[in-house]
Amino acid sequence: MYQDSQDRDVKSLLRKLLSGYQLYFDRHGVLNSDGRRLLNEIIRLLVYEYPELKPLAKKVRKNPTLSNVVKLAEVFMDINEVRELMEIGIYGPYTYSED
Repeated sequence: MYQDSQDRDVKSLLRKLLSGYQLYFDRHGVLNSDGRRLLNEIIRLLVYEYPELKPLAKKVRKNPTLSNVVKLAEVFMDINEVRELMEIGIYGPYTYSED
């Protein structure tokens, strides 16, 4: 039961991080201080429950770029969900048609 709760917490924080691209990443695609704080919380929860993911967590913490955060997110979420969250974070929740 506890593991399910941990997974939900990690997924929720990853969703927050990816959908808040404008808030948590700088213009070069690297986490800012607020994003790093959120990433540290994610990694703390993740390493406690999944110690085998420690090398990936270390890599992401050392180089917190969008691509590395996406690699971490792909462990817990479907790639389509990750892409959708990134699009929402970067472009906003609205889509425009060419009509």
